[in-house]
Amino acid sequence: MAIISFSILGNVVHFGARERQRLSATGCNEPYKDRYWCPRKKWFNKELCPFACKRECENYLAMCGSL
Repeated sequence: MAIISFSILGNVVHFGARERQRLSATGCNEPYKDRYWCPRKKWFNKELCPFACKRECENYLAMCGSL
C-alpha cells in the first residue's frame, strides 16, 4: 500500500499525482477529503484549526508551550 504525499508549493497543492490551486492564503486548514492540513504539524486534523494563520498558531505555542 502506497502512502500519498501531500505538499504545498507556492499556490499549488500536490496530493499524490494530482494537484490543484491552494484555497487558503496561508496553507492552514487546506481541505483534503474530510480532513484539514496543518503545515506546522505536517499532518491532517479532523476539525478546522481555530487559528486564522500559521503565525497566530506559532504565537499561541510560544505563549503556552503546547497546543
